[in-house]
Amino acid sequence: MQAKTISTETYEVRHHVVDGSLRILLAEALILPTGLVTAAFLTRHLGPTGYGLFTLASVVVLWIEWCVTSIFSRSTVKLIGDADDWRPWGATIVRFHLFAGLVAALLLWCFSSRLAAFMNEPELGSCLRLFAFDIPLFSLATAHRDILVGTGRYRQRAQVSAARWLIRLAFMLLLVGLGLSVKGAIWASIGASVFDLAIARFYSRPPLFGSFALPLRQLWQYALPLFLSGLTLRLFEKLDLLTLKALGATAALAGIYGAAQNLTIVPGLVGLALAPVLLCALTHTLRAGEFPIAQALGRDAVRSVVCLLPFAAMVAGAAPAITTLILGSAFAPAAPLLALLIFASWARLLLAVTTAILISADKPGSVLALSAPLVPLAMVAQLMVIPRVGAWGAAMVTTVFSVLLVGASLIAVYRTWRIAPSLVTLGKTSVISGFAYVAAAAWPATGTMLLIKLGATTLLIFAAFCIVGELGTAEVALIRGALRSQIPGSAEVCLPGFAPAREQSTKGSHVTAGN
Repeated sequence: MQAKTISTETYEVRHHVVDGSLRILLAEALILPTGLVTAAFLTRHLGPTGYGLFTLASVVVLWIEWCVTSIFSRSTVKLIGDADDWRPWGATIVRFHLFAGLVAALLLWCFSSRLAAFMNEPELGSCLRLFAFDIPLFSLATAHRDILVGTGRYRQRAQVSAARWLIRLAFMLLLVGLGLSVKGAIWASIGASVFDLAIARFYSRPPLFGSFALPLRQLWQYALPLFLSGLTLRLFEKLDLLTLKALGATAALAGIYGAAQNLTIVPGLVGLALAPVLLCALTHTLRAGEFPIAQALGRDAVRSVVCLLPFAAMVAGAAPAITTLILGSAFAPAAPLLALLIFASWARLLLAVTTAILISADKPGSVLALSAPLVPLAMVAQLMVIPRVGAWGAAMVTTVFSVLLVGASLIAVYRTWRIAPSLVTLGKTSVISGFAYVAAAAWPATGTMLLIKLGATTLLIFAAFCIVGELGTAEVALIRGALRSQIPGSAEVCLPGFAPAREQSTKGSHVTAGN
């Protein structure tokens, strides 16, 4: 295998991105076990009616919280990363989050009774009024978490998220177990947000008072197009299910489709961890005047996500066994839907990477331009396809449009930074994906054997990448170093511009890695 030379600076930035992304991914992944335990506990203690009431209130509040925080989230990482002194921007962004959270909470309080009447659930109104207190707390906590990402403190960012999920579970078990019913579950969510904010503010303390002369137009130049783009993508993610139900699907079919969507959560968690870290690293690197390093980092990120395609193919091949194991035999019809939607989820992961590159290149307008026509075009396609093909057609439309969107974003990234996955990599990955699909589909396995099959297929995928030269010693060393750094007490690699590691290194020194 031919060796190539990588500068120490480039290696440190790559290591920082992998390490930070892995830390945040592991922390956010706690939503899976804690969520399962919480759901199992609440369903038994609240019953169908109480759990349904809490679920309705949670869906409403979570959607509002997402809208409030998404206005500034990616803009925060970009502006904080660009600033020589992050505190003025940090103070301004925290105040905007607080104002937006208070306004949203007040509106929810005022319209809670109408929402309850619309949903024909009179008790929902009091639940929403109580849950409204969570909105400004969650918004403030999110602002502080975004500031941690923008300043490159990924270890602390991961610790905040891990603490939130564990504290939320503990409060749920305590308060609901004491007999506080639905209100206890809501108080548990509010308590988790209080601790979330307290821990995040312990690590990051932007000023709460004082005035700062900042170009606020710059904030809105990023915030508005990125918010509209995020809102469009959020609507697109649920457009298939909403359209399917509106065209007469039964509640059972909608439940099966929703269950298939829920099984594609892992790529979304990877995107949640990778995209902000990548955006921060690119922003800091560009501010340091290291465009070649930023370009190499962007190229590596695109290539890495492309190389995850065989794992999506593996899930597609094993979809019948996966749905039966996780959801039960009653949800077996979700298998062909999962086999399509997993590729849509992979495409959205790649879109998160390309979007981070465009934002770091000061192209928020391009991000909005890419997503603006998505919903109307997908809506027309869904209305044409669903009456003829049903739920499978809805999944097909979502997957096709997701792939087309990420293709358009790759073209935009190439025009901006001349970054594109090589045809050789695409060819090798496609062949390996085909073998992964066949291996997963042809090997019948259920229960424990399914886990063994997926593990063995994963090892075969890694071995295939090594054989064809797509996974060299550089990548292996990078992954090994990132995994080793997850051990408590290990040192955290720092980002250039903030990094003791870089200051101690000799500029221009090199490490040798395989291609």
